[in-house]
Amino acid sequence: MFQGSRSRLRTAVIAAVVGAGALAAATPAAAAPAAAGNRSYLVITAPGATAGAASAVSGNGGVVWSSYDAIGVIVAHSTATDFATKMRTVSGVQKVGATRTTDVPAEAATQPIPTSPAQAAQPSTEPVRSDMTQIGADKAWAVTLGSPSVKVGVLDTGVDDLHPDLAPNFDAANSASCAYGKLDTRAGSWRDTDTHGTHVAGTIAAAKNGKGAIGVAPGVKIASVRIAEKPSGLFFAENTICAMVFSGDRGFDVTNNSYYTDPWLFNCPSNADQDAILEGVKRAVAYAEGKGVLNVAAAGNENYNLANKTTDSTSPNDSTPAQRNVTNACLSVPTEVPGVVSVASIASNNGKSSFSNYGTDKIHIAAPGDAVYSTVPGGKYGSKSGTSMASPHVAGVAALLKSTHPTATPAQLKTFLATQADDLGCTDSRCSGTTAKNNFFGEGRVDAFAAVEGTQPPGRTFENTADVNIPDTNTAVTSSITVSGITGNAPATLKVDVNIVHTYRGDLVVDLIAPDGSVYSLQKSSNDSADNIITTYTVNASSEVANGTWKLQVKDVAAQDTGYINSWKLTF
Repeated sequence: MFQGSRSRLRTAVIAAVVGAGALAAATPAAAAPAAAGNRSYLVITAPGATAGAASAVSGNGGVVWSSYDAIGVIVAHSTATDFATKMRTVSGVQKVGATRTTDVPAEAATQPIPTSPAQAAQPSTEPVRSDMTQIGADKAWAVTLGSPSVKVGVLDTGVDDLHPDLAPNFDAANSASCAYGKLDTRAGSWRDTDTHGTHVAGTIAAAKNGKGAIGVAPGVKIASVRIAEKPSGLFFAENTICAMVFSGDRGFDVTNNSYYTDPWLFNCPSNADQDAILEGVKRAVAYAEGKGVLNVAAAGNENYNLANKTTDSTSPNDSTPAQRNVTNACLSVPTEVPGVVSVASIASNNGKSSFSNYGTDKIHIAAPGDAVYSTVPGGKYGSKSGTSMASPHVAGVAALLKSTHPTATPAQLKTFLATQADDLGCTDSRCSGTTAKNNFFGEGRVDAFAAVEGTQPPGRTFENTADVNIPDTNTAVTSSITVSGITGNAPATLKVDVNIVHTYRGDLVVDLIAPDGSVYSLQKSSNDSADNIITTYTVNASSEVANGTWKLQVKDVAAQDTGYINSWKLTF
């Protein structure tokens, strides 16, 4: 893992490269280059009361860059050095704060669309990685791969939507860019400007297709909301606010946030600028949660006790960092924002990763974050380390939970994650608390299998007893069963009971056809001269959506002997 001078949540080396009315979609138009000294500010009012403040922005030497009336937040740009001071005196304005210590970059005016890399040939294998077995994801897949109706937003550096392991699950219609604090829905605006977001996306939902890598929830949809700017690679508050509101308006079920909001590692309410950042992001997170979004975030890579803050020497990271004193009132955003699930990183031995932040009542849950293998742009793969890699494991499990509990609220999903987690005991003297809950791992290691275990009613059966004649003409016939009311995918132990009356069963070729047309061979032709096929087959159909029309297909490939399908049934 590369921490670097900024100790970013998202920085890690590739070890092996193989609401309606709240946010209007915007397509950036041609604009004048950003002026020298142009800074970005959050102007906070009561929700639904931004109109007066918007007028005051213009009257005090600024322009409204974007606005979110539903949460009372305006993003303004101004070259006036006294802009914040003047705006703080405006009636109805509650807080005003600069979001950066440097100028708005020139790229904000044009927002170039990231290029799409050429895609490499795919590997011929798809080994199950140790991080997936560590959290029981491999067992979970036998129950369900996750529902395609579940959407997970990757708020990050962007996602390579053309990567063969991500393309099957990518939701372009609900992807966008919020870099520079303004929504951009142009095709491709969501693409990766680094490698980080693509890696995160693969951990959540890389397809189970026999090639490369598998995500925790390989059947759910992923949407990319790029919030990292280029070339700085930084994630500013206005970008996070834009992305959270977009996530709520587009009906995301889960978001993953593997970053902290720049330029401050901790935002302190005693500082007017940072106080506005805290308020703006808190409101945006609450807005998304109110729309049904569970927000999951990385706890950070500073090996820092978040429950005992004293100093910060890394901020501001967009100019010149300086040593400063901080207190517990200063928060890392978004991981310490109320309602957000904060994720620590564990190693393969279930101990705390050396870099992972910790803290009593700061960490909610833990997941693997050391040398995690996943997708990177261009159809490639690589390993990265960080709490950035731990967080998407939890986001993936949350997506499985939403798949098996489609009406669950964010608060209920958060409770499920906690109660189902596997307890992890303390591993060194800095750790305090109990095995059930401590400052290193919170409620424990996330458990993917527990998220789906027992969600199917035991022994649900569907049967067709209508006779279907089998012609002695090498012609296939089918008998259909329509399955409904089953959550997620079929099991790995789908039982297929077959009762076929025939005077020479070796003449018969018998197949199970899934709703998507996939064919599972039950019997091939042979020299078996005995009568009838009355048996139960076990089929690994875990890659198939359970609900839909299943067919038993039978073909008589030899002459003389005849028969019929008497009955058959499926047991889930």
